[in-house]
Amino acid sequence: MSGRPGPAWIPGDPHGEALIDRILRVDHAGEFGATRIYAGQLAVLGRRQPAAAQIRHMAAQEQRHLETFEKLMAARRARPTALSPLWDIAGFGLGAATAMLGERAAMACTVAVEEAIDEHYAGQARTLEALPDEAALRAVVEEFRAEELEHREIALAHGAEQAPGYEILSAAIKAGSRLAIWLSERI
Repeated sequence: MSGRPGPAWIPGDPHGEALIDRILRVDHAGEFGATRIYAGQLAVLGRRQPAAAQIRHMAAQEQRHLETFEKLMAARRARPTALSPLWDIAGFGLGAATAMLGERAAMACTVAVEEAIDEHYAGQARTLEALPDEAALRAVVEEFRAEELEHREIALAHGAEQAPGYEILSAAIKAGSRLAIWLSERI
C-alpha cells in the first residue's frame, strides 16, 4: 500500500459490488473455517479439558460472525466460495490435528490463524474506509477483528507459545490461512 490514504488500486482489482462480494465471500469462508477448527479441537479435547471452556467461548463468537456474514451475503446477494466443502474438511482436520498434539498446540493454531485474520481484516478496514457507503460493513469488520485479537490473547495466555515446534507450526498455519484467504476471495 502506498503512503496515500485509501486503498492502493491496481489493474484487475474489483470495484463496487464486485469488491463487496469478494469481501463478504472471503469473510464468510474464514468464519466458517474458524467454526470448523474449533469443532475439531472440541471433538478431540472434549469438554473437561482446562482449555475447553475458552475454546467454546471463541467458537460461539465465530458462530456469531458466521451468521452475520450469512445474513450480509443474502442481503447483498453475494455468492459463497465454491471451496466451502474443502474448508469444512480442512478446518475440522486442522482443529483435530492440533488438538491431538495437546492443548498448547490447539492454542498455537488459534494464535496463527488469528494473526493472519488480523492482517486480512486490517486491510479490509483500510479498503472500506475509502468507501463511505460501506461504513456499516467496515464497523462489522473492525468489531470482528477486535474479537479475533481477543482470541489471540486468550490463546497466548493458555500457553500457545510453549507448544512443541511452535515456530514451525505457526508458520505453516499462517501460510495455509493466507492461501485459504487468497483462494476464497477468487473461487
